[in-house]
Amino acid sequence: MMNFLETLGTIAFAVSGAIEAMKKQMDLLGVIVLGMVTAIGGGVIRDIVTGEIPPIAFQNPTQAKVAIVVSIVVFFLAMFLTRHDILTNVSWANAVLFISDAMGLAAFTILGIRFVQERIGNDNFALLLFVGVITGVGGGLLRDIFAGNVPYIFRKHIYATASIFGALMYLWLDKILSELWAVFFSMVCIIVVRILASHFKWNLPRVEILEKAK
Repeated sequence: MMNFLETLGTIAFAVSGAIEAMKKQMDLLGVIVLGMVTAIGGGVIRDIVTGEIPPIAFQNPTQAKVAIVVSIVVFFLAMFLTRHDILTNVSWANAVLFISDAMGLAAFTILGIRFVQERIGNDNFALLLFVGVITGVGGGLLRDIFAGNVPYIFRKHIYATASIFGALMYLWLDKILSELWAVFFSMVCIIVVRILASHFKWNLPRVEILEKAK
């Protein structure tokens, strides 16, 4: 289960990182770097928080290699499709970015909780919740910072809130259902919340402070 979630999350976040890099007109190296950072960033932050030093991504770079390969494939596939006028506008990039980002968020949120459960135990609820959420949002956070954007976590469509909601659901379902069903329903919950938030433009309240014209 852990390997499946990590591979799914790695592929999804590598795709989202590569797409974001191409939207920013980065070259192949930029696409690879942003795809890899997005894919392994959440796991690296998780390992630092839980004291796994050096982080697993550097002890066993398999997922980093997967992220690099996926980023390269996405780059050349996008190059082929755009050069042959199959995809001619940015809407396709936004759609792929959204879907892959939602899948990565869901997979890594649950993966973070499972990591703590296996390494530390179920006793510390706050740690389980915090590590789950920071693992889920960490890759996207680093992606947006590297791409020069205000991170989604601070501004866009119930991003971290979806991760929190899914993490809480998993911690509840894990007590009453099998591991497989708890993971499945929790991931679906995160993805559905992200889709609904995007469709209905749900956002947390914010205050706009404007300077008076002199």
